[in-house]
Amino acid sequence: MLWLLAAATLPRAAGAEEGQLPAPTPAQDISTADHSKFEELQGEFDSGREVTKACLECHTEAGHQVRQSIHWTWDYTHPDTGQQLGKRHVLNNFCTNVRTNEPRCTSCHTGYGWEDASFDFSNDTRVDCLVCHDTTGTYHKAPKDAGRVLETATTVHGKPLTPPDLGKVARNVGPPDVASCGSCHFNGGGGNGSKHGDLDSSLIDAPRSLDVHMSPEGGDMACQDCHVASGHELAGGRYDMTARDMQGTGKPGMRRQAATCESCHGVDAHDDGSYVARTLNQHSDRVACQTCHIPEIARGGVQTKTWWDWSKAGRLAEDGSRIHETNADGRISYWTRWGEIEWREDYIPSYAWFDGDMRYTEATDKIDPESVVAINSFAGGPEDADARIWPFKIMRGKQPYDAKRDRLVLMHLFGQDDTAYWKNLDWQPAIETAMATEGLPFSGEVGFVGTKMYWPITHMVAPADQAVGCADCHSEDSRLAGLNSFYMPGRDAPAWLDRIGGLAVLATLAGVLGHAALRAFFRHRRRAR
Repeated sequence: MLWLLAAATLPRAAGAEEGQLPAPTPAQDISTADHSKFEELQGEFDSGREVTKACLECHTEAGHQVRQSIHWTWDYTHPDTGQQLGKRHVLNNFCTNVRTNEPRCTSCHTGYGWEDASFDFSNDTRVDCLVCHDTTGTYHKAPKDAGRVLETATTVHGKPLTPPDLGKVARNVGPPDVASCGSCHFNGGGGNGSKHGDLDSSLIDAPRSLDVHMSPEGGDMACQDCHVASGHELAGGRYDMTARDMQGTGKPGMRRQAATCESCHGVDAHDDGSYVARTLNQHSDRVACQTCHIPEIARGGVQTKTWWDWSKAGRLAEDGSRIHETNADGRISYWTRWGEIEWREDYIPSYAWFDGDMRYTEATDKIDPESVVAINSFAGGPEDADARIWPFKIMRGKQPYDAKRDRLVLMHLFGQDDTAYWKNLDWQPAIETAMATEGLPFSGEVGFVGTKMYWPITHMVAPADQAVGCADCHSEDSRLAGLNSFYMPGRDAPAWLDRIGGLAVLATLAGVLGHAALRAFFRHRRRAR
């Protein structure tokens, strides 16, 4: 599993076209190990855990390293706010919570058998090496079996899956690629592209026009080229972000373990020395790189969820059967157990001042049911030196809450027991079970409240010639029309006033140049005499 570290520190190949990032050198070209020749990996394996035991014979520290990572713990304490975050703690407005739904949610855990709170997080053999390091494309986890290896052929999101040959997969391990990371990160929240808005299957073998970094025609980069790894700890993550990075690339010859644009491109990324470049660098002090270089959300041809209304779940057909409806693109628009869903693609992000510190609404926090509840929130403004204008996908919806106590609630959705909502379509026992499991009170009164959740947009970086133009912001129809706490030329004043200001600047420049020209002229005359 130390392939992950090797892949993150590969030397760069020369010869990239101008305007493109050079491609990483493939790990197999510099590796000193051929796993297909290892005696421990010959023969067949009956389970994923048997493969892990074989891996640990050589990679003795890998299990311990993985167990310290958020990919394993799904737990993170924010160093500034003190909030206990991570996937197993936070609420969202998709399927809302992991607790009591583990066998379904943990099908994307980098481990085997996390069925409930009794899971042994200290056991190295529970680590799933293959979910990240498979290079065959044949390794699959069972979709509803707590992260265990698929044992029976099935179909997931329309894609047929067959049980893997574990021996073959183990003998062909390598560094993670976009597809292996995407097997989980592309499919969270109920299907391909559902959750993030900038992560979906279109990034696998993406054209350069979609993403200059991951495209084979561009940087041909893997995820860990930005999410730099050290001991199976990867940089980056939505729980503690750097909204404004002033450290840049760090020491010469080193990559900082920071998944920011500046950690690779430097603080002044526009470096051709021109007036335009200097102006753009001035913008980057207050505007995130992503704001200009990611012009639209979900622009790879895969729709992303924008609305999920749980209040409409539970409706049945006239014959008593469950309803399953799709839109013109085949995405679920109504499902009895989900409610109403809306999707979008190729649309302009929402923009906000962002200081990098996300704060999450917890099930213990009192809410105002008369307003739209922010699942997560943040601070920032033009007066905040650490904040910049960032692009976001805003996920909206309606979800259950405790109508007497005014608290968001947890939901027990998945399972064959009588209280699971997807089985019995009864909210009261589904919520009561989940809340009791977490040791939280519930009045028994169920209501539905509007919610919104912010997802920072950082992927699908367009080529420079497709970046957001000046007039997209500096105009009456500005993309930043919702940010009114500062003055923006071209947006906040009459056109004639901006023209006068522009002419004044040009006149000043002409005066300076004219003065310099006269000084040069008279100096030349004096020397000529």
